Amino acid sequence: MPDYRRNRVPGGTFFFTVNLRNRRASLLVTQIDALREAVRRARARAPFHIDAWVVLPDHMHCLWTLPEGDADFPGRWWSIKTTFTKSMPAGERRSLVMQSRGERGIWQRRYWEHTIRDDDDYAAHMDYTHFNPVKHGLVEHPSDWPYSSFHRCVACGMYPAGWLGGGSQPPVAGERP
Repeated sequence: MPDYRRNRVPGGTFFFTVNLRNRRASLLVTQIDALREAVRRARARAPFHIDAWVVLPDHMHCLWTLPEGDADFPGRWWSIKTTFTKSMPAGERRSLVMQSRGERGIWQRRYWEHTIRDDDDYAAHMDYTHFNPVKHGLVEHPSDWPYSSFHRCVACGMYPAGWLGGGSQPPVAGERP
């Protein structure tokens, strides 16, 4: 069995990729209100700052900064996934193992997490997050995607309104060596 080690840095900033089990589903955008409510509830129980977030049909990327002295992002993800799942009617396909464990089949069990190391790493992951709907061919411009913090970032001056128009890739995006 794999040994999943999480880099738990109290007060750290983290980039996440979280996927639905069915990568052809569009549940995250068709049920965006349920997802937003799950995030609101998780933040009410255990606050964190949302630096960036984009929700695509079958997965999402986000950057969070945790409060000083707090490193429990796994508990927050458990809360979000559980609350969202409980709001959905049962009916998804489940393996015998999942059925025996009482698990639903909405989310992939794991998620990808990366600890942000410095300002350049932060900027690269911000860009990656906001460019993702363009990368996946959902829109031509980041501002065209409604389920993104890009609009908030433009409003506060982090990005110019026309950032990456025309579909060009950001110069540095995602995980770096």
